[in-house]
Amino acid sequence: MIAPWLWRWPPGLAFAAWRELTSDVPVHRVEDVEDVHAPESVRGPDMQPAEDGFGPLFHRRYSARIHVHRWDAETVMGRFIAAPDAMIPGEVARFVPESGHPDLRVGDDLVVRMPGPWNGPVRVVQVLPTSFRLATRRGHLEAGQIEFRAADEGVQLLFEIESWARSATWAADLLYDRLGLSRFLQGYMWVQCCARVCAAAGGTMVQGVEIYTGRDAAAARR
Repeated sequence: MIAPWLWRWPPGLAFAAWRELTSDVPVHRVEDVEDVHAPESVRGPDMQPAEDGFGPLFHRRYSARIHVHRWDAETVMGRFIAAPDAMIPGEVARFVPESGHPDLRVGDDLVVRMPGPWNGPVRVVQVLPTSFRLATRRGHLEAGQIEFRAADEGVQLLFEIESWARSATWAADLLYDRLGLSRFLQGYMWVQCCARVCAAAGGTMVQGVEIYTGRDAAAARR
């Protein structure tokens, strides 16, 4: 029997590639080597912290500055937390809660479903007025944490997605670091998330999205 994700994988990748090529969102990529300082790991029987992963530890940050916006940081993140699925591109991902409510609450488990063998079980480990953080559970393609946040900076709104993670297995490392397939989907998903937040806030993105990728210096020295 063919796995269900095989039916969605090629169309999802093809559509993401087409959207990436035709997107009018400028993307600026910065890559560096750094001593990555990740947040304290979240432990538990079904959790998958960064130290349990495979390959180099990556620090990634997607940053978008939004000008002339209607919403402040707390309103933007309040709406994101209330309906996270509305802020990500549905053609490549969906936030599927395992709880009985759509909003994010500390302790909630959910799955980020994507076209391919890389659905992402996560747990909500922090919810604040202007941010929330997710930690990976067993079965996720990565091992680590990701944070979504917004901040008011004068007339601009800064929206960022920041993660600290390693690949979960050697196969995941192959897909991400060697072949670049999951890196492409991940980049597309979070750039489009930035664009959706910008549109929802009623503002104009300033100079597009900056994608910073820091590879842990310890891995680079090996």
